[in-house]
Amino acid sequence: MFRREYLVALQTISYKEIRRFLRIWVQTLLPSTITTTLYFLIFGKLIGSRIGQMQGYDYMEFIVPGLILMAVISNAYSNVVSSFYGTKFQHNIEEMLVAPIPSWVILTGYISGGVCRGLLVAILVTLVSLFFTDLKIAHPFLMVLVFLLTGILFSAAGFINAVYAKSFDDISIVPTFVLTPLIYLGGVFYSIDLLPTFWQKVSMLNPVFYIINVFRHSILGESDISIINGLAVILCFIVVLIFISLRLLNKGIGIKN
Repeated sequence: MFRREYLVALQTISYKEIRRFLRIWVQTLLPSTITTTLYFLIFGKLIGSRIGQMQGYDYMEFIVPGLILMAVISNAYSNVVSSFYGTKFQHNIEEMLVAPIPSWVILTGYISGGVCRGLLVAILVTLVSLFFTDLKIAHPFLMVLVFLLTGILFSAAGFINAVYAKSFDDISIVPTFVLTPLIYLGGVFYSIDLLPTFWQKVSMLNPVFYIINVFRHSILGESDISIINGLAVILCFIVVLIFISLRLLNKGIGIKN
């Protein structure tokens, strides 16, 4: 049953999360915009002019969807992992745990902050991309849907990382050694058709591969996979990570001493 106090708690946590990254926008929003601009210049203009076309599109057009989504992934993840671990470190999480609100309200509040930051960065990066290519969106509804699903998925992943983290160093290990390889090997800069058969099958195990291809289809109308299968895989990962997050929160693993 959804009570009014649950709504108040959800609004409070969400507002706190959004206000937190907006207050330090120079550290949270600007870096991704600058980094992506460099990707456009180096990979799109300099290297892309030598590569030519990829799947019938100019190389710049081909990599734009992946670069936009890369910014969403990294920002949604980092927002939740840094915020929730900071709450643990300062022992503020104890106040929420003793409050009469369910775990799903707490989790939804943190995820909403990650999703909002990811969407804001996505808008900024998309605006930057307009200076480098004529961006045409084939399926606007699908594009927005992928934005939201990606933000939810990696916000939940960031939450799990924050729960298990015991130091500030721990919240940088997963992004460095897991998240970054998954992104770069997920087809941001290339089509799976260029890979040998064995590595094509390995790529199918990478969840980022499905996200990027569905998003590329929403903009270019081109994808290496079935869109239905891609959405199904994304939703399965979301359900699994949300379930794990709620279980960890309910049991107090990594939170309660």
